[in-house]
Amino acid sequence: MSTVVLTPRPPSVEAMETVEAMKAVARGRARRALRRRTVILLLAVLVVAGFTLTLMAGQTYYPLDDVVRVVLGEQVPGASFTVGRLRLPRAVLAVVAGFSFGLAGVTFQTMLRNPLASPDVIGISSGASAAAAVAIVTLSLGETQVSVIAIVAALAVALLVYTLAFKDGVVGTRLVLIGIGIAAMLDSVVAYVLSQAAEWDLQEAMRWLTGSLNGTTWDQTLPAAVALAALCPVLLSRARNLSAMQLGDDTASALGVRVERTRVTVIVAAVGLIAFATAAAGPIAFVAFLSGPIAARITGPGGSPLVSAGLVGSLLVLVADFTGQFAFDTRFPVGVVTGVLGAPYLVYLIIRTNRAGGSL
Repeated sequence: MSTVVLTPRPPSVEAMETVEAMKAVARGRARRALRRRTVILLLAVLVVAGFTLTLMAGQTYYPLDDVVRVVLGEQVPGASFTVGRLRLPRAVLAVVAGFSFGLAGVTFQTMLRNPLASPDVIGISSGASAAAAVAIVTLSLGETQVSVIAIVAALAVALLVYTLAFKDGVVGTRLVLIGIGIAAMLDSVVAYVLSQAAEWDLQEAMRWLTGSLNGTTWDQTLPAAVALAALCPVLLSRARNLSAMQLGDDTASALGVRVERTRVTVIVAAVGLIAFATAAAGPIAFVAFLSGPIAARITGPGGSPLVSAGLVGSLLVLVADFTGQFAFDTRFPVGVVTGVLGAPYLVYLIIRTNRAGGSL
């Protein structure tokens, strides 16, 4: 009885090319993932360094060991008051507010596939500002009441913009244009209220409207920190869905994403972050607008930009606040510094879009 020996067929050229292509794709994904992790790590290190510098440096310099002892709860003459009571709440709020603005801003930009779809631009921050101006100047309310009213107003404006922009779904361009119109109306309300304000109320309102960390206390910082701890996981858990929605609603639905449920969830979470951060620090200009594009540029394509955008936001606020305090003869609120950085980028973005023949 003869034995039949089966000789394996050599793989075809097409199969070998397919295998090589798959390996190349896997290597590319691994490189991009490594780059994202490296960038996030470097951003986290920079945020920690900026946070530490903010606690150490100022009108009086305190060495690192004194700062660490104060943070751990020890009593250090001089440093306990300056670092523990003045600098630490301010630095924590800078990190929390910056991360909240950055995370919320990139959420809107990713979901609506439009770099102008930022809370600064589409009226959410303007709603909080207008409500705060009315509460301070017209109603003469206290700080806590102003914060609550600002939070409610931000949520209400977001609901109004979403409702007006909804027509068989939400299109990014339509939502941006409606938001810009509502923001212009609300800014007019702010201008009118301030024109009727007494001198003391005007100073208080302008400090709040500009975006400032001056005089920050733990009472301001803790609600924003709690909101970030509660809402950040909600947005991060929807990161894959947001990435799929960049391909369009129909494609995302075909991939199994519940588009409208995801959209409503992330809008509520993002607006909540903006509302609490604005109530604590005021509408710090352009942090939400700038963080996403900066994060996307340094992390490269692929993957979710949420964490990196939040870290960029924290770093922007820390650096801008420190610059406003000590880089000039006059001290400037953090919102003035970020506004100087963000306004040219907004003009550049509009000019680039116009030259490319695209729409907003």
